[in-house]
Amino acid sequence: MSVLLGRGEAGAHITLIFTVEDQSDDPIEQGSLGAGFSLHDGVEAIARGIEGEFGLQVRFLDCDGDESLYREVIETLALELPSTKNYAWEIAIRMALPTSQGFGMSAAGAVAATAAFLRAMGEPHEESMRRSFCLAHRVERKRSSGLGDVTALSAGGVERRIRAGAPFSGELLDHGPGHADGWTEHTPVLLAWRKKSGKHTSIYINNSKWKQSISDAGNAQMASLSQGNWKSSRWSELILGAEKFSEESGLLSDSSRIEILNIAKMAIEKVNGSEIFTPLLCMLGESVVIVPSNFDYDEHGFEELNSLLNEAGLNSKTSRIGSLF
Repeated sequence: MSVLLGRGEAGAHITLIFTVEDQSDDPIEQGSLGAGFSLHDGVEAIARGIEGEFGLQVRFLDCDGDESLYREVIETLALELPSTKNYAWEIAIRMALPTSQGFGMSAAGAVAATAAFLRAMGEPHEESMRRSFCLAHRVERKRSSGLGDVTALSAGGVERRIRAGAPFSGELLDHGPGHADGWTEHTPVLLAWRKKSGKHTSIYINNSKWKQSISDAGNAQMASLSQGNWKSSRWSELILGAEKFSEESGLLSDSSRIEILNIAKMAIEKVNGSEIFTPLLCMLGESVVIVPSNFDYDEHGFEELNSLLNEAGLNSKTSRIGSLF
């Protein structure tokens, strides 16, 4: 009896600025303009297929997750590659961060799971990665769980999304319409979030008033961020743009996000880090990411910040900005 094994992984993603671009009826053309960064930590998926009746068993390893996401992935993949249906599948999922907290974990999970299935079936590496991004984008749009996270992950590092849509599509999976640029310094960052889950992304991106306020604020920041070369010298510009976006979009005052931001600011003040650290909202969770203001930071202070955030009732985790794809 034939047994297939495959592994996939994808980093999480922090959205700092975004717009809602869903005017087209084609999910491939839907997405987001904006900016943010991928993380070293995210989702690992290990797929196992045995010849037999098609189906999927999902196991979460030391974490909680949504089985329906992975069922949607395998069903969508089976429509593209009918040979997927020749196997009874199991997939084991390990997540380094929680879902529904603005860390792009549904996008990371969809990319990692698709890659695991494709590698188990022996698909070529480059093709399997492109198909993983394309399929994950479609799943995200169908579930209204994300807009531009998948396109952002296709660039990696600190990214800006300058054309909305899936990063790969078409018969040869060789073009967008979505496009993102990225650079990386593998900078350390500190994530903090409420212990309860945040609102589902669909509450915002399917609401006409939120779409308008978010897109107006996002377009205002991307007018300058989309111009010129995208490189590490623009880090401070991105931080300033993220702060303006969170306030002008109205998201800062929603869901008690300002309380989380204030907790982070107080912790930073206690370690005399106001000139070293900046707390930014993660869209669209109830969470913040504390980033160094420049790249000569040596991680001094993160351990103390971690303790202060935990004492204030938040969960926290240190990670790094991810690699380029």
